[in-house]
Amino acid sequence: MPEEAKIWQNIEKIFAETAEIYNFQEIRTPVFESTELFSRSIGGSTDIVSKEMYTFQDKKGRSLTLRPEETASVVRAAIENNLLNRDKLTKLYYIGAMFRYERPQAGRQRQFHQAGVEAFGSDDPLIDVEMIELAEQFFRTLGLKDLEININSVGCRECRPVYTKNLKDYFSSNINSMCEDCKHRYETNPLRILDCKEPGCQQFIENAPASIDSLCEPCKNHFEKVIGGLKADGIKYQINNRLVRGIDYYTKTTFEVVSKSLGAQNAVCGGGRYDKLVEELGGSATPAVGFALGIERLVGILKSEILNPKSEQGIILYIATHGDESRSLGFKILNAARNSKISAEFDYLGKSLKSQMKDADRIGAEFVLILGEEELKNGKAILRNMKSKVQEEVTCDAPTIVQRLRQAK
Repeated sequence: MPEEAKIWQNIEKIFAETAEIYNFQEIRTPVFESTELFSRSIGGSTDIVSKEMYTFQDKKGRSLTLRPEETASVVRAAIENNLLNRDKLTKLYYIGAMFRYERPQAGRQRQFHQAGVEAFGSDDPLIDVEMIELAEQFFRTLGLKDLEININSVGCRECRPVYTKNLKDYFSSNINSMCEDCKHRYETNPLRILDCKEPGCQQFIENAPASIDSLCEPCKNHFEKVIGGLKADGIKYQINNRLVRGIDYYTKTTFEVVSKSLGAQNAVCGGGRYDKLVEELGGSATPAVGFALGIERLVGILKSEILNPKSEQGIILYIATHGDESRSLGFKILNAARNSKISAEFDYLGKSLKSQMKDADRIGAEFVLILGEEELKNGKAILRNMKSKVQEEVTCDAPTIVQRLRQAK
């Protein structure tokens, strides 16, 4: 709705500005892609691929999917357009609609919107820190409070099998008491068990082994340097041993920003490192890290915290007229104001002068130009400041009125 759209515009504007401060450039990818792109990158055992994707066949029988997330699309586009090479740091951001067939909930619909960033070409732990800094700066600029950064490391291909075995050993004695999804995950990808929100499973998940206890030396060193970078920048964080994210391509760092203003589904931002995804999708071995944030959830927080920003430029001028001649002149002044980048409005419903003044007040116009028959005879008009209630007589021609409004601004 229009009032909510103002919040959306502000979120998108601040996100783009913040990303560009960090030297990210915008990329726009298609709303649908080959189904294989998402099944290969996200992972067949994830809920996204197994339950939530909108998949269909086109007229040639090709399987297509509405994008459930955008990292895979960005990687595919970057590979196809030769944006990645070993001697270059490629930094991209996006804003767009995603689609998942899941139960609608607070801040998440089946068509939902995300903004995100992806950085390719560096395995430096400090760029992981930069991602978290960027997210924090964005939320801080929006004016959000009561946010918490959760961070973890899920290791790499060398040490993750050790953690997977530890999880299987731990859950083996209780898996028959857990939900059907967890039983399936136990066989296909035990890390996914940690994503389960079923109350009956939480009692077993609570004491599960921590991934950071199984890290190999390179992954352990990487995580310690990320933590050190956060401390050096004064960024508050919590290590969350259950944070594995819902997508299989993550390696090493995973993180989320959560809001205390939401319920159980409280993550407003999530991401991490995915050093093998570019290679798995046909590109050269390229380390990468990124995050995405949910716009609907942010809109909900902004509304609940009464942080709904007013438009930077509302209606500056309302032109109130009485009589055909003044109406014709008023329309010319209206167009002259708009051509000078001054927002202006006009009565198209044939209302009385009194009703037009009420309309001007209702839409929050800063000034009203009153063009009545008597004023028009004298080549004059009344310019009324709606806030101070002060009004003055002005020469009734477009350049003079536009100049007067610029002085007032």
